[in-house]
Amino acid sequence: MDLPSASSQGGDEFVGSKRVIKKVELVRVITEVLYSLGYDTVGKSLERESGIHLHAERVHLLIEQIIAGKWDESLATVRDIGKSVDKISLLILKFKFSELISKGELERALKTLQKEISPLSNSDEIVREASSLIIFPPQNLLGQEPNPRSRTEVLKELRKLFPPEVMVPDKRLVDLVEQAIEFQKGACKYHNSFVREVSLITNHQCGRNEVPSITLKKLYGLWSKIKLLKFSHDGEYLAAVSPTDPYVNIWKVEAIDSLKWKGDLFDRQAPVTNITWSPDNTQLLTCSSHEAVRRWSIPSCGCLHTYKKEGVGMVSCEWAPDGQSIFTGVNDDSIVMWNLEGREIRCWTWNKTTMEADMAITGDGTEVITTCNQDRILLFNWERDTSRFITENGSTIVSFCLSEDSKYLLLSLLNQELHLWCIEVPPKLVKVYKAHRPPSYSVRACFCGPRQMFIASGSVDRQVYIWDRETEGLIGTLAGHTKTVNCVSCHPVDPYMLVSGSDDNSIRIWGKINGDEEFRPNYATRILR
Repeated sequence: MDLPSASSQGGDEFVGSKRVIKKVELVRVITEVLYSLGYDTVGKSLERESGIHLHAERVHLLIEQIIAGKWDESLATVRDIGKSVDKISLLILKFKFSELISKGELERALKTLQKEISPLSNSDEIVREASSLIIFPPQNLLGQEPNPRSRTEVLKELRKLFPPEVMVPDKRLVDLVEQAIEFQKGACKYHNSFVREVSLITNHQCGRNEVPSITLKKLYGLWSKIKLLKFSHDGEYLAAVSPTDPYVNIWKVEAIDSLKWKGDLFDRQAPVTNITWSPDNTQLLTCSSHEAVRRWSIPSCGCLHTYKKEGVGMVSCEWAPDGQSIFTGVNDDSIVMWNLEGREIRCWTWNKTTMEADMAITGDGTEVITTCNQDRILLFNWERDTSRFITENGSTIVSFCLSEDSKYLLLSLLNQELHLWCIEVPPKLVKVYKAHRPPSYSVRACFCGPRQMFIASGSVDRQVYIWDRETEGLIGTLAGHTKTVNCVSCHPVDPYMLVSGSDDNSIRIWGKINGDEEFRPNYATRILR
């Protein structure tokens, strides 16, 4: 069979400076998308004027025969075309059989099944289904006229079976344009938006201001250094922790540059070292250094329950994904699971955590993640009581952060590097992010941006660093703090909002628009508990 050709109209010509796009193929995909969009008259006009046909003559004949329900003629045409004959014949015969059943011509349907369908390869499943229709024909189908729509379904299936040089795949030009757009977005160094409409008229390129780059707010208070910052999962609240202050400070985030003082959670026992938000964002767990874990109500800022064990102290905490239980790391190297009322459900001992540890739980709730040695991460399946490990071979792990999809773990190391691990079986180091930063035991990193495509970290050199997650390239640094930046946190909903906490006793809110205002909480509303 001759494929579509237009040698007399320059079929060997190329379009574009790169000389990789064949003119014939370009015209064919344009014609196909015109028909798919319903512009049949324009499509026919393009075929006539260019002399380049969407389909070869025999393929065009096949399409007409199928639309007309001329099944026997279409089978002869398929054999004449000579491409994927058995598969396409089986598809056509399946629809022929269905129409015969619908018209009540059971004898002809049986003959089609026995003489035409059964001899074809890979027809066993269709033969079983068709045989049951012969024996028990659906009453709701009998006596119905053939539906032209069902015949167009045959054509859609045909496109999947014929090689692309015979029948252009459905909406091929649209697919190519979408691929080009995704490539440009992926190559865009600063791409950071959920809603940006990418134009077909111009090449896509975000500017530097598409990532957080300017201080919008500076928050000061009675606290000292800022060690830890965490947004609630819905981004409605921001919590801040100081290593020497017994308060956890809470703000309500009303806009990217508008925060309203909510209150504070006062723990008389010891400074708070770890915090984690409940799945429904209405409660917060706080872990006091080697003392107890407390569960707080955010609406009232009141303590709901205290979790502690005689003779030992807590070092970390995390919510189960269903919000019905919590896990705590204990300074005797164990992990404890509690119900919300404070009853110990289970306890796992022996080298399960370290004296100072982060903790995370995978989205399915099966694996607890914590540091179990200075250079080792434990991934503990508490349901099966099995353990997996990530080892950094002598590099001290400062902190870690779990990705939203629970597939990746970002480790901050004392050697100035950030390591991204894929934690599917087996764990694998996939990315390394480097910068000229002095080592520190306090600096934390996080995922940020839409689809968590950026990596952000504080630094001893008073700057915030931002990397491209995929390329590992340093996008830029944010300057403004006057002392070590200990922590960063990205807003889970607004990809332009990033906060950082520093030893200079301030919190900075970074964004993409101008602004440099100070926000001071009203401590007159503070209630000591």
